[in-house]
Amino acid sequence: MSVPALFDPITFRSVTARNRITVSPMCQYSATDGVANDWHIQHLGARAMGGAGIVFTEVAHVSDIGRITPYCLGLYSPEQLAPLKRIAEIITMGGAVPAMQIGHAGRKAGTDAPWRGGKPIPGVWKPVAPTEAPFGPGYATPHALSTAGIAEIVGQFVAGARVALEAGFKIIELHGAHGYLLHSFLSPVSNTRNDEYGGDLAGRARFLLEVVDAVRTVWPDELPLFVRLSCVDWMEGGLTIADTVEIAKMLKATGKVDLIDCSSGNIAAVGPVIPRAFPGYQVPFAEAVRHGADIATGAVGMISEPTHADEILANGRADLVFVARAILADPVWPLRAAKALGAEQAVMPQYARARL
Repeated sequence: MSVPALFDPITFRSVTARNRITVSPMCQYSATDGVANDWHIQHLGARAMGGAGIVFTEVAHVSDIGRITPYCLGLYSPEQLAPLKRIAEIITMGGAVPAMQIGHAGRKAGTDAPWRGGKPIPGVWKPVAPTEAPFGPGYATPHALSTAGIAEIVGQFVAGARVALEAGFKIIELHGAHGYLLHSFLSPVSNTRNDEYGGDLAGRARFLLEVVDAVRTVWPDELPLFVRLSCVDWMEGGLTIADTVEIAKMLKATGKVDLIDCSSGNIAAVGPVIPRAFPGYQVPFAEAVRHGADIATGAVGMISEPTHADEILANGRADLVFVARAILADPVWPLRAAKALGAEQAVMPQYARARL
C-alpha cells in the first residue's frame, strides 16, 4: 500500500523528518525577560510526542527591543540558552526535528499579550523600522534605521543563529512576514527609503539577503534554513505574488535557503483588505512560489483536515504542511491524521495503549 503524501518522510540537506507535518511557529507570550520556561517545554514536547515531523518554537527575537511583547522569547542573553537546550532535547526525544523561527518585530514591537488586548504599550521601548512611519494608529513612531543600524541587526541575527545552533536546533527559519522587520523592508507599503535598502524590489530585498548570507556564516551547510514570507500584502501598491516569486528566486539563487514558508498579510494595522479566511486560502501562494521559483515551499493557513493536508502535498502544491490551530487544540493531531489516512505512524511506547 502506498504511503500517503503527508506521511512520506522528507529530507533537507542532512536532516530528515519522519513526515511532512510541521508544527507552525505559534507565540505563547509566556517568557520572562526572553527566557523560556516549563510552559514552553511541555507545550513543544507534547507536539513532538504527538507525532509531528518538525516542531518549531515560536519566533525567538534577536534583540530585547525586537520582541513583539515583553513576554516573547529572546536570543540575546546568556540566561536564554539553557531552557532552549531543554526544548531542543525534548522535541528530539519525541522523534521530531527541533526547529526555531528567528526574527525581529521591527515597528510592531512593544505590544501587550493578545489576551490583554494586544495594544501597544506606551514607552516600553522605541521600535526600529525602514522609516519613521508607525505600524498604525496608537503605535510608537519608530526610529528609521541607518545603514549602520541595519548592519548591527544583521549581526544580531548571526548571534541568534549561533545560539540556536548551540541549543541543538536542526532547522532555523527567518521570519520575513506579518509586518515584522524583514517584511517591512520587503514591502513598498512600509519601505519608502531612497537608498540602497529601498526603491526597487532588489533594493528592498537587500536586507533579507544580507541576513541570509550572514547567518549562513555560522549556520552549517548541512543544516536547513527556511524563510517565512508574506506572499501578498492584500493592499493596493503592496507586495504581490509575482513579487514574492521574484524574491524567492533571489533566495534560491543564493544556494543557502531550502524552503519558503508561504503566509500573507499584516503589513499595516489599517488598510489591508484580507479576504475571508478559509481552509487552504494561502495554499495557492505556496504553489505559485514552488513552481515559479523552483524551490520547496510550506503551506499554512487553517489546514486542519488530514485529507486536505494530504491533497496539498500529493498534488505538488507544497512540500510541507504547517499546522497551527488544529495542533494547538490537539497535540496528537498527527496520530489522528495517520489513522484517518491509513498510514503507519510510530506511537511513543508509553502511549501505545491509547489506540488513537
